[in-house]
Amino acid sequence: MAGLSFENYQRNDYLASQGHAVPKATSTGTTIVGVKYDKGVVIAADTRSTQGPIVADKNCAKLHRMAPRIWCAGAGTAADTEAVTQLIGSNLELHSQYANREPRVVSALQMLKQHLFRYQGHIGAYLIVAGVDPTGAHLFSVQAHGSTDVGHYLSLGSGSLAAMATLESNWKQNLTKDEAVKLASDAIQAGIWNDLGSGSNVDVCVMEVGKDAEYLRNYITPNVREPKQQSYKFARGTTAVLRESIISVCDVQEEPVDVTA
Repeated sequence: MAGLSFENYQRNDYLASQGHAVPKATSTGTTIVGVKYDKGVVIAADTRSTQGPIVADKNCAKLHRMAPRIWCAGAGTAADTEAVTQLIGSNLELHSQYANREPRVVSALQMLKQHLFRYQGHIGAYLIVAGVDPTGAHLFSVQAHGSTDVGHYLSLGSGSLAAMATLESNWKQNLTKDEAVKLASDAIQAGIWNDLGSGSNVDVCVMEVGKDAEYLRNYITPNVREPKQQSYKFARGTTAVLRESIISVCDVQEEPVDVTA
């Protein structure tokens, strides 16, 4: 039967009425941005991976390669962003081989939005898709439900408001490559300093018309750990042994066995 099914809602409502705890959505944290410039496009991301209130990984990679000149930045559930970009990247390569031409950025966008819409938002992938092709440089965003957006600059994730404030304050027409990289990096750092779900380092990927993408891993490392001011290693014997006792928990008996008999 066509249409939406609300059976899970009715089931969950019944379970809640019986005293079962209602499942809570896990808050995810990330800051990702994209900026177009006169000859290409730049995307950037932070490197903090969170598991609820815990920092699970300080230096994870959130920029995903889909084609030599098409990359995307992922926010949301890390496993979903990794899996969906690998799947669509594989399909994009097959499509490129079949059509015998360089893949288009809009083709990647179409494949992503159709796949995400099919799952009605249950795949937690929020993506900024960017790249260059024979038609020029392109920058798009895709929400988990399949809706899309296009712009000269975009931001997604829990730190997107801080990043967007930086982008709107400093973006201008006809940015150079260096200006675009600096603007994207500054926007990510705004998310790092103002959002608890974002942190650690800044990754950048530059895509210029006529060239393969340039991936700048750990382009900025503003959170380098300072060396300890003192050594906390203590020499052997620093702590006195007041008493020592050894308890035998079992007796071991050994007897020879003739294996040739």
